[in-house]
Amino acid sequence: MCFDLNSTPPISSAAQKSDSSPQILTSADGTAFLAFLAKPAQPSGVGVVVLPDVRGLFRFYEILAQRLAEPGYMAIAIDYFGRTAGTGPRTEDFRPMEHIVRVSRPTIDDDIAAAANHLRSSGCRTILAVGFCFGGRQAFFASAPKFGFAGVIGFYGMPGFYPNGAAGPTQHAAELAAPILGLFGGDDHGISSNELDAFDAALKAAGVEHELVVYPGARHSFFDVKYEEHAAACADAWSRVLAFIQKQSSHGGRTVEP
Repeated sequence: MCFDLNSTPPISSAAQKSDSSPQILTSADGTAFLAFLAKPAQPSGVGVVVLPDVRGLFRFYEILAQRLAEPGYMAIAIDYFGRTAGTGPRTEDFRPMEHIVRVSRPTIDDDIAAAANHLRSSGCRTILAVGFCFGGRQAFFASAPKFGFAGVIGFYGMPGFYPNGAAGPTQHAAELAAPILGLFGGDDHGISSNELDAFDAALKAAGVEHELVVYPGARHSFFDVKYEEHAAACADAWSRVLAFIQKQSSHGGRTVEP
């Protein structure tokens, strides 16, 4: 698992507050699924789709959406399990692994697209995605042109083959286009330096603008306030996230309708 249930993003609150609320979105196949929307007090016209880890939508990502809204970015965090778990409240005994094995790339893509369209209908002209672990992998995939994202950010998303043989963003690099920021822990035993080198080489060969940042000694899921030893990495990662969003949103015309 990426985060414990009591995990919190290590991000201090900015001056601007947000108006946030749960949402029910509808995917392309008619499935209703959970989401959480945070609206900034002074919208910038930039939106961010937040892609959770394997547990789907829970508190950590709701807080993250609120933190993204504080500097002016409308943010929507989504759930992956509308087709198997519905849209009701999740208790602590919810078993996400029973549901994550039943998702697919097409359904996840449809849910991401539905979230992006919700942001567009709410006035966002430029949209990016940020994801963590399983969601980081999905964020890399969301660099594909069909999403129309201005850029994507993945925290410790597996870039290569999954143990079940599923090909990753490295193998699909030729299908990617939007700029990528990848943030990884140097002590992440699930993602080797060889895998990151292969991802870097594949993105270079595909001509995809990218930056892969590795924090020496940082563990998987280092972006958590309780890991005080990773405070410097967390602070640097968050500053890079905000700088990346600002840079890509300032490139007029980069985002297109999918």
